Amino acid sequence: MNKRTFHRGVLACSLLALTGFHTGVSAQAFPNKAIKVVVPQPPGGGFDFVGRLMADRLGKQVGQAVVVENRPGSGTLVGTDAVAKAAPDGYTLLVGSVSNMAINPGLYRNLPYDSLRDFEPVGLAVAYSYTLVARKDLPSNSLKELVAYAKANPRKLTYASGGNGSGQHVLAAALWQLAGVELVHVPYRGAQAAYQDLLGGRVDLFFDLSPTARGQIDGGALKALAVSGSNRLAFHPDVPTITETGVTALELESWFGLFAPAKTPAEALDRLRAETARIAQAPDVVDIFRKAGGKPLNLNANETRALVRRDVERWTKLTRDLDIKPE
Repeated sequence: MNKRTFHRGVLACSLLALTGFHTGVSAQAFPNKAIKVVVPQPPGGGFDFVGRLMADRLGKQVGQAVVVENRPGSGTLVGTDAVAKAAPDGYTLLVGSVSNMAINPGLYRNLPYDSLRDFEPVGLAVAYSYTLVARKDLPSNSLKELVAYAKANPRKLTYASGGNGSGQHVLAAALWQLAGVELVHVPYRGAQAAYQDLLGGRVDLFFDLSPTARGQIDGGALKALAVSGSNRLAFHPDVPTITETGVTALELESWFGLFAPAKTPAEALDRLRAETARIAQAPDVVDIFRKAGGKPLNLNANETRALVRRDVERWTKLTRDLDIKPE
């Protein structure tokens, strides 16, 4: 081999090595394209609020577009199942909450996804209480008065929800059954549609997330009867918890966060978890959540898995013991 041939061989090997190194780095760079965040409810509710805030901040931090896709249907089933079956590459995420991740497993006997098996938690950001609101001209001014009226007038009162099987539906159904009363459920496609009929006096009651109910209460369009958390809300200190009313002992706070399909690569999950934690802990985001009546969360992956598992087990037992059906 002459000297020229030798140098050409060395140069070729060097170029191949550099090319291979560059390809390896590129393959590991995440994200290198747009990320989609699926909101399994229509615009305007708690899912959408949290999803859009998280998507906006995530996009700014990773330098890629993060697009929100509202994918409602069958409560939260359609959008949630779509993400469970999406490519596990980190580019399709789900806004997960108590309703689609913890309540649905007990509500649907043939659920097309498994909350614990088909998803990896990316991170939870916030938890909200629900507020039971009534049309402003409803004669009952407390939950205890309402229950007394409902006992004397079975199926005369109606309650709205954002869809069959939603947290709004199941929480209310559990309350009525534990209180021993019978009301008529009127499901809608999301919170906005429910509010239209509630404000118009065509439905009597609605158990909605406290942040979205707050504006209607503060404006005097609706009245609040109870909140579902373990404590009263700072912005509605006169509204008792369900347990405080003496009607029954029942609590529910709906957490919200991002989930990825199972088998998403560890590299993608690590990046997403780190960025989600940064968002959830950012002072301005914490302030936004607190002003809306939320409880900011700061949980690692193991703590999130434990919380989801606890609520799956608790609400599966409760919905089945009370025989609550998605209708």
